[in-house]
Amino acid sequence: MNTSNSLKETTLQKVNRILLTQSPWFKKATKGIWILFLCIILGFPLYVLSVSINLFGLFGDMPSLKAIENPKNDLSSELISADGVSLGRYFRFNRSQVSYEQLSPDLVNTLLLSEDHRFYDHSGLDFRAYMRVIFGVLTFNSSSKGGGSTITQQLAKNLFSTRGEELDGPLMVGPLRILISKTKEWIISVKLEKNFTKQEIITMYLNTSDFSSNAYGIKVAAETYFNKQPSELNVQEAAVLVGMLQAPSFYNPKRNPKNALSKRNEVLFKLYNHGYIRSRETYDSLLKLPIHLEYAVQNQNEGLATYFRTVILNDLMAWCKEHGYDLWESGLKIHTTIDSRMQRYAEEAMAESMKPQQKTFDTHWKGKNPWIDEDWNEIKGFLDSRIKQTETYRNLVARYGAGSDSVKIMLKLKKPMTIFTWNGERDTLFSSMDSLNYYKRFLHAGFMSMDARTGAIKAWVGGINHKYFKYDHVRQGTRQPGSSFKPFVYGTALEAGYNPCLKLQDVSPTFKVPGGTWSPPNAEGDRGTGEWLTMRQAMAKSKNSITAQVLQRVGPENVVNFARRVGITSPLDAVPSLCLGVSDVSLYEIVGAYSTFVNSGIHTQPFYITQIEDKNGNVIENFVPKTRQAISEQTAYKMIYMLMGGVQEEGGTSRGLNFNLKTENEIGGKTGTTNNASDGWYMGITRDLVSGAWVGGDERSIHYKQWDLGQGSKTARPIWEKFMLKVYADASLEYKKGQFRRPAAKMDITFDCSSYELPPDDAGTPQEDWNPNNE
Repeated sequence: MNTSNSLKETTLQKVNRILLTQSPWFKKATKGIWILFLCIILGFPLYVLSVSINLFGLFGDMPSLKAIENPKNDLSSELISADGVSLGRYFRFNRSQVSYEQLSPDLVNTLLLSEDHRFYDHSGLDFRAYMRVIFGVLTFNSSSKGGGSTITQQLAKNLFSTRGEELDGPLMVGPLRILISKTKEWIISVKLEKNFTKQEIITMYLNTSDFSSNAYGIKVAAETYFNKQPSELNVQEAAVLVGMLQAPSFYNPKRNPKNALSKRNEVLFKLYNHGYIRSRETYDSLLKLPIHLEYAVQNQNEGLATYFRTVILNDLMAWCKEHGYDLWESGLKIHTTIDSRMQRYAEEAMAESMKPQQKTFDTHWKGKNPWIDEDWNEIKGFLDSRIKQTETYRNLVARYGAGSDSVKIMLKLKKPMTIFTWNGERDTLFSSMDSLNYYKRFLHAGFMSMDARTGAIKAWVGGINHKYFKYDHVRQGTRQPGSSFKPFVYGTALEAGYNPCLKLQDVSPTFKVPGGTWSPPNAEGDRGTGEWLTMRQAMAKSKNSITAQVLQRVGPENVVNFARRVGITSPLDAVPSLCLGVSDVSLYEIVGAYSTFVNSGIHTQPFYITQIEDKNGNVIENFVPKTRQAISEQTAYKMIYMLMGGVQEEGGTSRGLNFNLKTENEIGGKTGTTNNASDGWYMGITRDLVSGAWVGGDERSIHYKQWDLGQGSKTARPIWEKFMLKVYADASLEYKKGQFRRPAAKMDITFDCSSYELPPDDAGTPQEDWNPNNE
């Protein structure tokens, strides 16, 4: 003890002797340093307190304790398929959260070792890192500067925008702005560490970070750059994403691949240096790997069911308004009826059918314009009139004035643009007039498939490409259904007691109409061959003449009533031409109406949302389809029998279906083609699924010159056919081949038409006035 005391005394004496021998300026400097040091020691806590309480309103607001304990992380709402696949999101900032368990170990360790390797040793503030930064600044040693922010501090910045205007104060100008912002982050970090576990902080940080390309949060980032979930990321992929955290755009692997590769390798070195990558060989091999991207920016033009996502947006917005949610930021999980596999098959079937169809159409009109009037003459000034309906034209008029030569000049000014082709996007030089001329020549299509038993829509394809053609042809668009409306005429007759075996002569009847008479021709242009056909044969061959006779017998008002009951909601005119499908309907409603036949006469309104959950997984609402008994089970099955005639009867418009579809399977189908072939339809039914397709031009005036080229059996039926082949080939789907369900009660008629033959009358022809009840 004495030796120790003597040493201390000697040391103190030496210090005093040194100080006493120094010049007065040194003594003053030393005193000043000590005073400064004491001011910092005593003043810093007062400064921090002043910032935390926003003393005199000088430092700007701080988040409340409640906000820090329950930080708001704005989330995109996600649309989920019936088989659990993400169909897309609605977002202002594309963000979706994951749990800690959904993060790969490689990702977590890469983050910690690269950004904050003492994360588990500090409580939000890493003082060793601060000393390193200060030393680096004072010594101009760039290798010692580095970043002093901890993961918790970066989380504080993400959650509360500490560098943004919301927390600004009068003193936050110049260098003071950074200092005060940093101080706020320190304060928030300490509070975050008190309220959350380390794992929660890691998860929150990754969920709130910006990864460029409109990807906010690790889940969206992993999907955008690698088409993976965060749990699937390997070490080199994790290194790319973690490297982006410091400067997301600069290290974006798509936009700046060299920067990203260099940063990735820098992160890998840290992993090797800390021993996470254990061998030099492994490290060297990882350095040699290129960055393999599966890059796809998520937006409403990408992914599955693009038209579906867009069309149902208004329904979702209305629901959110009623229930007090923000669709764009509430993180809702919207469970749909769409099956991702069937949706993919529908989109593939559409593309596989429409690509060659467009080629045929282009060849058909080569050198000529496809917009023609009712007399098959080109419509003069068509493009000049249509350009005036565009937003480009309206903007130019607003800028230069109506009738200005500048408008015409700008419309013809060529500029670089990317256009859609069936062989992929192509860059070209087009004027606005060139673009209009190009896109008006495309054929369009719509397709929808639903489960007739439940009303659940399984696939929805509103057009050929959502990025370039926004208009939806499933529910938004309505067009003349042509002969696909005929089952409602025959259904009315069956309900009235008529039998599918009733024979009628192929002779067009005459109707009195305002201004004269009307007698509908058949598709071939004749007024009938005089042949006697059963109702089933007549519908299978799509004979206009006999359909018109049936409507004449049952009355157009009764046909309208029947169509309404089975599901048609669009306005219908009770006129003789109704039998030829002249009143516009949507694909959405006509598929729903046909489903009434398959569903034993029960109409189920097609629906597409089953459940909505909040961001925490709590169910907010379950959706149940609306059902009602529309027609009897007997009438429904008679209509199925009639529709099967298109496949089974000689000359039926569905006879040409792929043999594999018809093997060990019952199918019903009906084509539809409007008078000038501007609309081609096909409606197909199976024991479980009802699906429909429509094909046509952007306007009714755009169509084939020849009716047979534009008929539904050639334009629309291939889409249905390809779709069903794909569905049946997928063993994982529940939809299999088989027979239609029979009515529970015995049928009140027999479908053996030979038993209904009546003796010929004196003229030697079958009796036309047959009692429909066969009594």
